[in-house]
Amino acid sequence: MTLPDSDLTLHAGQELFLRLRWEGEPSPYPTVDAGLESTVRAWKRWASFVVDDVPQSDLVRRSALTLKLLDHFENGAIIAAPTSSLPEHIGGTRNWDYRYSWIRDAAYTVFALRRIGLPSEAGGFLYWVLEAARHNHQPRVLYDVDGEVPPPEVMDDRLEGYRRSAPVRWGNAAVEQTQHDVYGEILDCAFQWAATGGTFDETLWHWLAGLAERAAHAWRSPDHGIWEVRTSGRPFTYSAAMCQVALDRAARLARRLQLPGDADHWAREAEQLTERILRRAWSEQAGALTEHLGGGGALDASLLALPLRRVVPADHPKMVATCRAISEQLSAGDGLLYRYLPERSPDGLDHQPEGAFLLCSFWLVDNLTGQGRIEQAGELFERLCSRANHLGLLPEQIDPSNGSFLGNFPQAISHVGLISSAVALARTARGIRPDLSTAAWFA
Repeated sequence: MTLPDSDLTLHAGQELFLRLRWEGEPSPYPTVDAGLESTVRAWKRWASFVVDDVPQSDLVRRSALTLKLLDHFENGAIIAAPTSSLPEHIGGTRNWDYRYSWIRDAAYTVFALRRIGLPSEAGGFLYWVLEAARHNHQPRVLYDVDGEVPPPEVMDDRLEGYRRSAPVRWGNAAVEQTQHDVYGEILDCAFQWAATGGTFDETLWHWLAGLAERAAHAWRSPDHGIWEVRTSGRPFTYSAAMCQVALDRAARLARRLQLPGDADHWAREAEQLTERILRRAWSEQAGALTEHLGGGGALDASLLALPLRRVVPADHPKMVATCRAISEQLSAGDGLLYRYLPERSPDGLDHQPEGAFLLCSFWLVDNLTGQGRIEQAGELFERLCSRANHLGLLPEQIDPSNGSFLGNFPQAISHVGLISSAVALARTARGIRPDLSTAAWFA
């Protein structure tokens, strides 16, 4: 029906269903009820493929649904969040546009989706990542859903922002940054693509092998890092670690698939780079691996991801010490972590505060699991899950002072972290060695 141009009043117990469509466009369903029932059946059928033998299975399923809703159906791209400029601190200027797809998030997302029974979504995202990166001839940090480079970042002075947290931004300047971790992200995606039965034509493999060669040298030069600092570049440890990932995955692909390239050279370079990271990022004063190669850097929660990327095992003594230092010195309370402290790690935003970064806490769960501290990992996982709202959705960050949500929402990578931690805990409960431990790597 066509609604009259007037107000409608509903009383207790009454229902009103509205169907919106372009004028003149036929509906595939005879009634609104039929359309709703068909939609519910389709989503239930899809959700039935999600594994349920994991802790917090309802939240895992909700996280999978969230990622699916952030999935651009036409080509498999998954955006970071459907929002822009929701602040990381009320009244601050850490307000970013996240309506794009980050290469960095791809490998984490694909790994999580495959583990919970969604290989189709994983494969679609992998194919999109490889095609987007190759289409643009050079690896970019992020792309729009069509695989193109987003427009330049602009600030919209017409809008005051959420709770007057200006500026409102459209576009993201990180697309123009130098971030060496992208080599490892793309090669890791290629490695997972092969694991799902994907193949490489000569042109694509030649391009991927070239990325590995570039990674062998790129780690020596400064970049803007995983946190996309808006200062001059620095020699970030995480970036060097992801260059190690690029070399390691290239070597493994060449050997497993009999592809051309000096696999032995790549493997040696990867091993030597791991040794350099353990030696040159280690600070005796901090008793931990730090954000920079060469010493003098502060603590950085991104280093909790090193075991996830198979750079340093979670139970390596220096990784255990780093995990302990981060959980103590970057703690925001109740298992929440800051990713870094701006006053010690300048990011170009005048030391403005931000909330606790949820993904880092899920990384902490994974490290504890890899160290065999299962009870502690499980308790932390449950506390983090309790942060989800009544719809099972998670933000990018949490305000430690009152538990309110900060940053863009819902945040894909937060849900990816929840899924990955749930799977790691479930596999450990079934007696499967943690993927992150030395025993699992070298068994």
